[in-house]
Amino acid sequence: MDHTESRDGTDEPTDDTRTTPEPESAPASGPTPDPDSASQPGPTPAPVRTSEPESVSDPAPEHVPEPEPAPASGSASGPAPASGPTPEPESASDPAPQPAPGRQPQPVPESAKKRRRPWVRRVRRAVLVLALVLIVPLVAVETALRVNYMGDPADGTYTRDRDAMWLGHAWVDGRKKDADVTALAGRLEDTGVRDLYVHTGPLEHDGTLPRSVYPRARWFIDAVHRELPGVRVQAFLGDVLANGGPEGLELSDAATRAEVVRSAGQVLDTGYEGVHLDLEPLHSGDGHYLDLLDDLRELTKGRDAQLSVAAHQIDPLPHLHSVAGLVADHPKWWSQEFFGQVARRVDQIAVMSYDTARLFESTYGGYVAQQTSLALEVTPPTTHLLMGLPFYYESNPSHWGHAETVGAAVRGARLGLSRTDPDRELFGLAPYIDFAATETNWREFKDGWVR
Repeated sequence: MDHTESRDGTDEPTDDTRTTPEPESAPASGPTPDPDSASQPGPTPAPVRTSEPESVSDPAPEHVPEPEPAPASGSASGPAPASGPTPEPESASDPAPQPAPGRQPQPVPESAKKRRRPWVRRVRRAVLVLALVLIVPLVAVETALRVNYMGDPADGTYTRDRDAMWLGHAWVDGRKKDADVTALAGRLEDTGVRDLYVHTGPLEHDGTLPRSVYPRARWFIDAVHRELPGVRVQAFLGDVLANGGPEGLELSDAATRAEVVRSAGQVLDTGYEGVHLDLEPLHSGDGHYLDLLDDLRELTKGRDAQLSVAAHQIDPLPHLHSVAGLVADHPKWWSQEFFGQVARRVDQIAVMSYDTARLFESTYGGYVAQQTSLALEVTPPTTHLLMGLPFYYESNPSHWGHAETVGAAVRGARLGLSRTDPDRELFGLAPYIDFAATETNWREFKDGWVR
């Protein structure tokens, strides 16, 4: 009314760095020569071969010890050195070999740099799936509503002089005077408004209605009959239902429903010409509500009075109220079937076709067109259907004032009427609510609907 982390080259590698082991000294083959004896020179020892280090991705330099030099000999005819490769002497320009370093980190291979942690990949995949599940259907719905707003309404789809309007409580609690009724009559002159739903409650949670909350009701009814002949005044009764929070009116209680019926008889005794019921939030398929309407209809028919209700919007997608019920305590929509069950039990049903969370004027108008068609399909021709208009301005996640304009709602209702039942007589619009209305609201209502 809803990151990823990359691993850089400075991370510690997962494999231990290995160094080349120090070679073990091995005795030269044959006897060790006596350095003082020139007559018994020994063979030049072969260089000791160290074991090959384990293979690593980037091994440390191998350290090879120098061979021991052969002992000096005064005789040129000494024995030849032992067979085998003799290492070349190191160049004087070469730096002395450094000892093998200890455990030091090795550079991370390029393949390791590009790896991602497994949980990062899973998060990215989940975000992508969520985006597809939420964003794609949303774009599809918004596009469909925009298309639904295209085209021109049929000729003759204007007021049938069967419109209604919701009024605030100030008209019956003593705040309004005769001059205010005269001004209201001027506003409604040359419009199709023929029913006024004046707020006379709220009901107590047990269904009772203190007479002290509407002390000036009789005065207002008489003033309207004087200033606006032919306009009916109905008592707008409402309350919060217990399924909407810890406190509220409990429809499942038979005694409470009986008190609501008694309160309806009480306002009819005051002079009201009908009872307009608004209980929220009302879940789709509530059988106790249907039982209450049956009892109220029996009462109003016996008094030749009207029974009207404010109705929730209809599922814009099949079974959407069921899906919404899984994540919200107060599903916004009724099924089309339940809407029809309610419509068959009343004289008038007014759709609260505002607070839709639509972001654009075109999609809001398309939504109202859709709601109008859905309601017409299941409302019997003997029941008077009204589509609510937002005569107020708010900006919040459930109602964007720049989008939910009276002009868009009027055009949307006309489009839905044109496509579904253009000759329907028991059809009208119902502005909500008088004390918040602006000059722009009144102008768009009259320019778009009144002819």
